[in-house]
This record gives sequence, C-alpha cells and structure tokens, in this order.
Amino acid sequence: MSNSHTYELKQRAERQLETRRRIVAAAVELHSTLGPSRTTVKAIAERAGVTRPTVYAHFPDERALFTACSGHVRATVPPPDPAAWREIAGPSARLTAALRDLYAYYERLEQLFANVERDAPLMPIVAEMSAYRFRYVDDVRELLLEAWPKRGGSRERLRPALGHALAFGTWQSLVRREGCETEHAVRLMVAFAETAAS
Repeated sequence: MSNSHTYELKQRAERQLETRRRIVAAAVELHSTLGPSRTTVKAIAERAGVTRPTVYAHFPDERALFTACSGHVRATVPPPDPAAWREIAGPSARLTAALRDLYAYYERLEQLFANVERDAPLMPIVAEMSAYRFRYVDDVRELLLEAWPKRGGSRERLRPALGHALAFGTWQSLVRREGCETEHAVRLMVAFAETAAS
C-alpha cells in the first residue's frame, strides 16, 4: 500500500469521525433545547450540516444515536466525582459538599435534564439511557448515608430525605420555582436531612 493511499484512508477516517462528532453534538444540542421527543433526524442533519442518509449511515437506529449522545454528555460534562466527599468525615459537611457540587452540575445541564425527565415517560429509550443518572444518585446516597451514625430508625427516615435532597427536581423546585440561591437550597436540604436523622 502506497504512502499516498494510506494518507487518503487516514484523512477519510478523520473526516468520518468529525462528521460523527458533528451529528452527536447537534443531537445533544437539540435534545437540550427541544427535547428528545421533539428532535427529528431532519433537524439533526440540518444542524450538523449533513444529509439525513449521512445521519443514518453513522447511526442506523435510535439506540445507536442515543448511546452516542449519552456518552458525549458524560464525557464533556461528567457528574461530580464522589471520591472527594468520602474524605469528609462529618455527615453534614459531607452532604453540604456533595449538594454544592451536584447542584452546580444540575445547573450546567438543566435544560437537558428537564427535557429528558419530561420525555422519559414517552420514550423508553430515553428512560433507559438516563438510568445511569439515577444509579449514580443512589450510589451517592449510600456514600452519604454511611457518614451518619446509626441510631434507632434514623436510617429509615434519612434514606428518603437524602434521596429527596439529591434529586434534580428538588434543586429545580427550590432554585427555579421558589427563587432560592443555590447555597440557601443546600442549607435547607442539609437541615432537612439533619432533622430526619435526629
């Protein structure tokens, strides 16, 4: 194989990869602004500057496209790493740090998360692809729970309180609908958890 042929193949592969990136970025942008259920292949193609057949050539079905979009979001705006919180011994301080980081993450992806939560009941693939976020929140809750002392039935009360505090909908309700500053929302949820644990 000649050097020029190898170079051409490499250039072609790079162009295909760039086209794929543009399609995924266009789909994520439309999912954020319109929502998955209102995003068409035609709109994705127009936004990416390609044809509909090109979109289908890269992503032959809905699952392939949604898997790529989910991976793109997690790679470009990953959820906070809980490892740093594990180093914080005090339960209230650990929860405060987690909520500050998590609420900042929700703010960055608010439009996308709101649209995904709206569309998940309509589109099983959307519910399936967003399930990682609920698993992540469940894991965070367990990490936070282990910092609280075990007293009587406090764990049974604390578990749902922490789940509520960690939920995207809770942040959205407090900050967007009730007009709380994020730090005030954090303090409210820490006080809520402390009451549940007492």
